[in-house]
Amino acid sequence: MDIEKTLMEALEGILINLEVPYDEVGIEKEKQKDVDLYRINIETEDPSVLIGFHGETIHAMQHLLKVIAWRQTKKEFNILLDVDNYRQRQEENVLSLAKRKVDIARQTNKTQVLPPMSGYFRRVVHLFLNTDDFKDISTESIGDGDHRQVTIVLK
Repeated sequence: MDIEKTLMEALEGILINLEVPYDEVGIEKEKQKDVDLYRINIETEDPSVLIGFHGETIHAMQHLLKVIAWRQTKKEFNILLDVDNYRQRQEENVLSLAKRKVDIARQTNKTQVLPPMSGYFRRVVHLFLNTDDFKDISTESIGDGDHRQVTIVLK
């Protein structure tokens, strides 16, 4: 069975059962190393219901959606569920903060520590700072559980 069709049907079922009206659902497929990533964005007039407190609802929906689709397709893939581009804006904010911390590290030659963040956002920061523009920078995650942070160190 087609993953995109499965994701769309499962998501529409979830939204109907939650009685959350939505305007549009968009799915974009990206190739990530050896697995496909499906970016799904739900446009709605009431995004806070789907996002939840600190994104807890959207994260739970993403997990549920992936489990449903995986059970039906038995294929390996990743999804990133977003509502009114909430996660995209968060990602942009996290990367902007990381850039500012890199500038401070370069100016002061002192290790910089980002605030605690989810594994997803830590990974985004690590990948972003592992590019040619940041050859003089190394990153590491420190801490435990929900309190894990990314450190930025000059090499």
